[in-house]
Amino acid sequence: MFFPKYRPRRLRRDEIVRRMVRETSLSANDFMYPLFVVSGSTVRQPVASMPGVFQLSIDELVEEATEVRDLGIPSILLFGIPEAKDEIGSGAYAQDGIVQQAVRELKDKVSDLLVVTDVCMCEYTSHGHCGVIKDGDVDNDATLDLLAQTALSHAEAGADMVAPSDMMDGRVGAIRERLDENGLSHIPIMAYAAKYASSFYGPFRDAARSTPQFGDRRSYQMDPANSKEAIREISLDIEEGADIIMVKPALAYLDVIRLASEEFDAPLAAYNVSGEYSMIKAAAEKGWLDGQRVMMEVLTSIKRAGADIIITYFAKDAVRELEKA
Repeated sequence: MFFPKYRPRRLRRDEIVRRMVRETSLSANDFMYPLFVVSGSTVRQPVASMPGVFQLSIDELVEEATEVRDLGIPSILLFGIPEAKDEIGSGAYAQDGIVQQAVRELKDKVSDLLVVTDVCMCEYTSHGHCGVIKDGDVDNDATLDLLAQTALSHAEAGADMVAPSDMMDGRVGAIRERLDENGLSHIPIMAYAAKYASSFYGPFRDAARSTPQFGDRRSYQMDPANSKEAIREISLDIEEGADIIMVKPALAYLDVIRLASEEFDAPLAAYNVSGEYSMIKAAAEKGWLDGQRVMMEVLTSIKRAGADIIITYFAKDAVRELEKA
């Protein structure tokens, strides 16, 4: 039998050699950790469908953020859950809203952690959709002003970066203009640029209490069958002033991450979403797979596809795993 002079297995014989020739590596700096904040004190409410994830009152949030910082994870993505909701999501842009309060406390107590705030309406509206409802659907242009107002209130509270996730046409431009008009041109925007109408969001909706009360979000989030459309969406967000672009979800859309990384020079984030997290946790609890190894394999695949930033509920576990290596 003929063998070529080059035998690939020579460079797989032991861990030292494998590390030396490894093409993709992870570090704490790759991660952004999502957190959910609620009203009250000493609240640490487990999310049943997301093992290890909690709804946190501000005091508990500060403790969690401190742990994140001490692990070397540079940033968090903050979601707010208000006490009351209404048709126009007024809690999203209230000066004393839950996110605004939390940001002020975080920047006072954990000032060296980058605080990124999710900008959307779905957690704050009584109907659970991402904007103002007119004739049974979200009114795109009426929603833009409220999103811009929300982003401004977050930035004024001290947020280091805002992240619009609503998928309204023109929202990045509206937010950029509002921030700039108010002397906040230094605040970056991380746009959920290619956000798909995915079934992987189910556990998140438990955590954020944001399930739509009627219909679904397919009229504004992207069709999972489309990848060329993602390039058009991302192009628009960059033209409107996005500093970082995002693909969401990550695992089922690695091809879109790769396309975006090859097409654009902007920093690229990918959101390893709740369903992707929970299915690994559930299978690991059943003993059907090695949860830690699968976690690292998935996160590596997202970076290998081209992501610069990985937003993931696995961030703390992954950093601890990296520390063992």
